[in-house]
Amino acid sequence: MVRRNIPVELTGNGKFLIPRDKWTPAYLQLFTSGELQKRAELAKSILTKCNICPRNCRVNRSLTTGFCKVGTFALVSSAFPHLGEEDCLRGWRGSGTIFFSHCNLKCVFCQNYELSHFGEGKPVDPQQLAKLMLTLQEMGCHNINFVTPTHVVPQILEALLIAIDKGLRLPLVYNCGGYENISTLRLLDGVIDIYMPDFKFWDETLCELYINARDYSARAREALLEMHRQVGPLMVDENGLALRGVLVRHLVMPGLLHDTEQILHWIATAVSTDTYVNIMDQYRPVYLVKRDPRFHQINRPITPAEFHLAIALARKVGLWRLDTRRR
Repeated sequence: MVRRNIPVELTGNGKFLIPRDKWTPAYLQLFTSGELQKRAELAKSILTKCNICPRNCRVNRSLTTGFCKVGTFALVSSAFPHLGEEDCLRGWRGSGTIFFSHCNLKCVFCQNYELSHFGEGKPVDPQQLAKLMLTLQEMGCHNINFVTPTHVVPQILEALLIAIDKGLRLPLVYNCGGYENISTLRLLDGVIDIYMPDFKFWDETLCELYINARDYSARAREALLEMHRQVGPLMVDENGLALRGVLVRHLVMPGLLHDTEQILHWIATAVSTDTYVNIMDQYRPVYLVKRDPRFHQINRPITPAEFHLAIALARKVGLWRLDTRRR
């Protein structure tokens, strides 16, 4: 894959460009000052009465597990250079994705349900997790992409101390479902370079039915505002590779364009019309959607008309930095 500069319309004639030689990872300063060590220790202590995510299970994860079913060590299902992410992440050498098992959501339509619901994967200690990051860097990946990291933030911070000390210098991507605690995100302030949250649903009834979290929309809005406060709109280098900022994903769902409209309007008015948004068309019914009649409304793919309407709704509210993908 060859290098390609990012389209001018997505960078605003240079407004969102950072020359690569002017950029350094956000975490280096915290590491050098010792603050990252303090953050990692604090995060690890939270595991004794866990409130890392909005589930607030309050369990001691060294003795048992809560909603996420993960204890002391993170579980990793895979780690590889991912060429299926957004262009600004995958570039020409791939995004260094580390897929964590289990999740603090239980989406009935999850396309990775073997990981998120069944927990396929292997436990990794801090040294092993750090080695995965460094190996992906050695392979030439453009970033380290933590996929479904919310419930293992303490484990990530502990491993980062080892990886940074051994030479990790890539941007860090926090690729999450959007169901976050503000207190946990503040532990990541100055650590994460790129936040990439989903914003799945707006209506509380849909949140409860489809992702088992009635308060999801409220928590996602709080989280997105905090992420934007920390890193601002997405910034890229001369080759269009993301270096810092927020990228929001929204998966268009069949028959639920009203929710899409609400979400896009809120992003444009409460966050910024400069927000980089990936409106995704790849929904397909899988897993529980195929088995349970309660989910009949989303038991079909979206239509081209629904996707085109979602794009039009984004344009209507002033969102202009919409992700386009090279096929």
